[in-house]
Amino acid sequence: MKKNVLTLLAFGLFATAVHAQETVKKEAKNVGTAIEKGAKATEKGVKDGADWVGDKAKKGATATKKGVKKSTKWVGKTATKGAKSVKKTAVKGADAVADGYKDVKADLKK
Repeated sequence: MKKNVLTLLAFGLFATAVHAQETVKKEAKNVGTAIEKGAKATEKGVKDGADWVGDKAKKGATATKKGVKKSTKWVGKTATKGAKSVKKTAVKGADAVADGYKDVKADLKK
């Protein structure tokens, strides 16, 4: 009877060990699958992020190019207007100096 009880206990222990081993294998497989899925999701996220950054960089470069072009035109127009204004002021100033010179010369003759 002791032999039967010991045999029964040994068989129960063996069955429990086999079941535990199968459970560990399943859990390890589930962990491996989850890691693979996570790696694929990370790869996709990194790729999408790189594409987004590249797209934004291209758009930024285009916008900068347009902005520089427009500002160059604006500076050119403003400089031209400024030069014309300075020329007019210089002519008026020169005329005023000439008139002043004539007045002084006329006063000296008197």
